[in-house]
Amino acid sequence: MRSKRTVIVIFLVVIVLCVLAAFWKNSNDVNSAAGNRIAVIYVDGVIAGGHSQSLFGNKEGTDEVIHQLHQARDDKAVKAVVLRINSPGGSAPASQEVGAEIIKLRQSGKVVIASMGDVAASGGYWIAAVTDKIYASPATMTGSIGVYIPYANWQELYQKIGIRQEKIKSGPHKDILSPDRPMTPEERAILQAMVDDLYNQFVAVVAEGRHMDVEKVKELADGRIFTGSQAKTAGLVDELGTMYDAIDGAAELAGIKGKPVIKEYGKANPWSLIFSASDQTKMEELMLKQFANQLPITAPLAVPPEW
Repeated sequence: MRSKRTVIVIFLVVIVLCVLAAFWKNSNDVNSAAGNRIAVIYVDGVIAGGHSQSLFGNKEGTDEVIHQLHQARDDKAVKAVVLRINSPGGSAPASQEVGAEIIKLRQSGKVVIASMGDVAASGGYWIAAVTDKIYASPATMTGSIGVYIPYANWQELYQKIGIRQEKIKSGPHKDILSPDRPMTPEERAILQAMVDDLYNQFVAVVAEGRHMDVEKVKELADGRIFTGSQAKTAGLVDELGTMYDAIDGAAELAGIKGKPVIKEYGKANPWSLIFSASDQTKMEELMLKQFANQLPITAPLAVPPEW
């Protein structure tokens, strides 16, 4: 019994010491970062709205990214922000929301630099396009500028297994994209108009962010992907380099003298060490499906259009 108490006491003491050490480190960072702090914010995985997509917190929705952008904006010691993007894209409105907050962050006087990891495509590129400068590795996969709404018609499958769906609906288009019936020409026209509108919004953002002619962007915005080196040649990326090259570039643009203090947001928790490998595999599978335009949905507009 006594040994158990001793173990518990030691455990609590270790926790208290760790908390005090973290507090002391953060205090030193604050005191030593008078105007030379660079915030690093991570945009990982499929982009989706909401607060969190996982009980373990390692798949945060865009609400968390936006919260971190606000923290960086309000921290007077932060002169620049590096967005480390490793995403194949995702929800169109979620990408737009993050992009809008990045623009506000820049308007507050902060320098914002994008650093592309393995992939920063589609909605990931939308986010990068509204920053001050984009860094990518030569082998980064980026681009995929475009919009699609996935649709699957399972009517024949339902008939084979004896499923018959009936709906009581308020209007003729309430079950648009329903998988149990063919799409009507009128519905296809409605959805195509939506896609065209979102596509034009995407092109306009890239044209403004990259200081490119709209028609030039459209030549590149046919959904194709680029390597980092190809994207630099095409004008979609500014520099080839690592995240630390991006940090150095952010410090230079922000006029930071000496070595900047790095403040990382959204650091991995212990659970992410267990689940990161499987999450990475799932993200790669989703990325490949997205590039092949094969990501199905089973309910009418159950998910928003995807970049």
